[in-house]
Amino acid sequence: MQNQKITLLGTGLMGAPMSRNIAKAGFPLAVWNRSRSKAEPLSEAGATVHDTVPEAVENADIVISMLADGIVVGSLVNDSAVTGAMKAGALWIDMSSAKPEEARAQAAHLSGLGFQHLDAPVSGGTKGAEAGTLAIMAGGDADAFARAEPVLNAMGRPVHVGPTGSGQLAKLANQAIVAVTIAAVAEAMLLVQKGGADPAAVRAALKGGFADSTILQQHGARMTEGNFAPGGLSKFQLKDLDNLLNESGQLGLKLPVSEMTRDRFADFVENMDGADKDHSGLYLELLKRNGVTA
Repeated sequence: MQNQKITLLGTGLMGAPMSRNIAKAGFPLAVWNRSRSKAEPLSEAGATVHDTVPEAVENADIVISMLADGIVVGSLVNDSAVTGAMKAGALWIDMSSAKPEEARAQAAHLSGLGFQHLDAPVSGGTKGAEAGTLAIMAGGDADAFARAEPVLNAMGRPVHVGPTGSGQLAKLANQAIVAVTIAAVAEAMLLVQKGGADPAAVRAALKGGFADSTILQQHGARMTEGNFAPGGLSKFQLKDLDNLLNESGQLGLKLPVSEMTRDRFADFVENMDGADKDHSGLYLELLKRNGVTA
């Protein structure tokens, strides 16, 4: 049995399997979700389910948030009822995707109250969360990372990438690569399908070459099979691209490919009922551009 008590806030598509891996690793675990019904099944894995955040964080050595965005996380971090219930010296690990500036604000506020903080967003989708193989990008003090490493190891492969905010910056870089690659894979799959080649055979032929990627193999299959059940939600991909362009703007940078891809995701989310579809659903936006019926 691990000696650190963990609380995880947000047991949605990602948070639920992450919670199961934490419990499987032997950590005493408390969980909370806005809709209790999504957290309740975790009791079978040994987690204690709470109705309120203050109840959930009480006595926890480490609090993990896996929520929609930095605004939601910030509302909890800045809630005196929440921080007032926390154990002295507790560590808050925000594994949500947020803006670097939001991570820095969270860390500063918590530090002023005597708590530690890491921004440690993840990549790998629901499959990575279930398998415990998430890429975890952690920003913050080295001693906080060392303290967090045992529980992070239960969920994936953590790497300390720099000071506070660096985890979120790394996630933005990740999301730029993911979004642009989805767009490129969509074009490739449409090309080979309309040209008469077998998309599955093409993916097999490209496996191991420079063009190969998890996105090509997994999302390429989703596209040609028409399976857009959510793993990574398109509305969150759009949010991450908005955050990326906000950060690049503050740095005085122009990222033209990311800007174009962001606009296409906006069209898919806002005009094509794509918000809750998998981000590989950008393929449907490409079909619309080409006047092709799915």
